[in-house]
Order: sequence, then structure tokens, then C-alpha cells
Amino acid sequence: MKAFHEVRSYDSDFMVWYSNYENIGFLAHWHREIELIYVRSGACPLSITDHTFTAHAGDLAVCESGVIHYSDSHGMDNSLDFLIFDTSILGPLFQNPGFTYPLVSREELERYGLSGRLEDLIGTVSRELREKAPFYQDVVASSIQTFWALLKRFHPRADSEQVPDDRRSRTLSGLQELLSYIDVHYADNISLEYAAARMNFSPSHFSKTFKKLMGTNFVTYLNMVRVERAAHELRHTEKKFTDVALSCGFNNVRTFNRVFKEITGCTPSEFLVLPDPDLYKRTYYNRRSQEKEFVKDDSMTVVKNIQSDKPENPRE
Repeated sequence: MKAFHEVRSYDSDFMVWYSNYENIGFLAHWHREIELIYVRSGACPLSITDHTFTAHAGDLAVCESGVIHYSDSHGMDNSLDFLIFDTSILGPLFQNPGFTYPLVSREELERYGLSGRLEDLIGTVSRELREKAPFYQDVVASSIQTFWALLKRFHPRADSEQVPDDRRSRTLSGLQELLSYIDVHYADNISLEYAAARMNFSPSHFSKTFKKLMGTNFVTYLNMVRVERAAHELRHTEKKFTDVALSCGFNNVRTFNRVFKEITGCTPSEFLVLPDPDLYKRTYYNRRSQEKEFVKDDSMTVVKNIQSDKPENPRE
């Protein structure tokens, strides 16, 4: 269980990933890699650190290394290209550029002369990763490096002599440390007050900050982490439901059943009879609708609403 500090899986040690999704949103997460989100059509509401905005067709959103980002696009139609690459791809070019704003609008891309280059980049990376012709890694890496260098040349960045916002930096660092702590200690009694104290915040300020940066409240996030771990134990152990509930931080099986269904759309018993044993692992990029569907070929977690008429599992 990685909580939502995403540690991606790749086909090889060449850490570049691309995919196109339609009508999706994704939960708050962060990762070492850089993520480019290109809105091919429609619109997509995004939150990247403390910036919240709606990106429209032709816009590019840039998630720099280590920043928390999420999207809740319920009720919106969109087609999004995701290009994610490890900072090592940039070699000596890498340094978080500190863009003053993570959105690069269609008009700005055109003014920078990067609209066509962005389309070429996406087409090249998609084709090369799919076909894996000789030297494809060099072609992909050089394409990413060129686009990244030009984006740094044109898109406004913080003045190199400007004093960093230490408070903002400490907040993000503290939140990342808290997420890592939850990842390990999810079974403990982690109250909102305790989490706030770890970040040296008052409970009320912590609640507001957590919701703003993560897109969900603290209790819901903690429950999502616990449910994901519980789903793993249900699949891979013979533990009774009560034992799973207690080992994942729930006080009793009634609360466990209620929260599990709230998060996944099905009871633990229904979850166990899903036809695909790895269904819950596929992704947390999901269609934001009443009937949640998985997006294939990704590395994290959500679940979808599934109705089952099958009897309760005897382990309960």
C-alpha cells in the first residue's frame, strides 16, 4: 500500500509513461516524476499545490516533481493526455523550474511557439513507447528534454534571487511526511488532532489546509488508505472480516463494512466475488460517475460500484 504517494511501475528501467483518458478525475497524490497533463478536448478542473483552476482544450498543466495534485471532473467531458517521466530523463537539465503558475494556456503555448511541438512530443512518445524501435529511448528522452528546455525558456518562473516561501515549502514537506506516516501507521488511532499536531497546526487550520491540498477531508483520506489495505488482506489472506477490520484500524466490523462500502461501492463480501482478482489495483484514475469504472494500465487504486446478488462470504 503506497497511500497516495504514488510510486509508479514501469515496463523497464526507462521511466516514461503515457496514456490518454476520457472523462476522468484523479485523487490527490504526489510523486517524484514530472507530470504533463494536456487537455485535448473539453475541460478539466485541477488543483496543483495551492493553485486551483479549470484547464480547457489546448491548455497544458505542469505538475512539477513532488507537488500534490488532483482533479474532480464530475459532470465534465474531457479527453486528457498524460505524460509522466522521471526527473532522471532530463539529466543535467533537471531542476524544478519553479513556474509561477502551473497552467500554460493554449494562447501562451501558441505565443511561445510550443503548440505544435507539444503535439509532436505526445505523438512521438506515444509511438516510440508502443513500437520500441531501435534507440527509442534516446528519441523519447531527447524529445522530452527539448520541450522541457523551451518551456523553461518561455514560461514565467520565480526569480532565482527571490527568497523562497519557506512557510509554503514547510507545509508541503510536512504534509508529505504525514502521508508517509499514515502509509505505515494506518492501523493506529490517528486522530485529526494528532495529525494536526504533527504539522504544528491547530485542528481547524489543519482541516482547511488538508482539504485544500488533498481535495478531501482528513478522515475520508485515512479511511481510503485503510480500505485499500483491507482490500489487499481480503484478497491475499484467510483472515476473518473482524480480524481484517481490526488490523486495518477499524474498531469493529460494523464500522468496517459501512466505510468499505462508502469507499468502494460494495461490501467486503461482494468485493471478494468480483470477477477480476486484481480489479481494485488498477488505478486511482477513474471515471467520476455514479458507476465508477477503472482505467486500465495504470498503477494505483480505486474501486467501482458493483452490485452482487451472491451470498455473504462465510469468513464474515
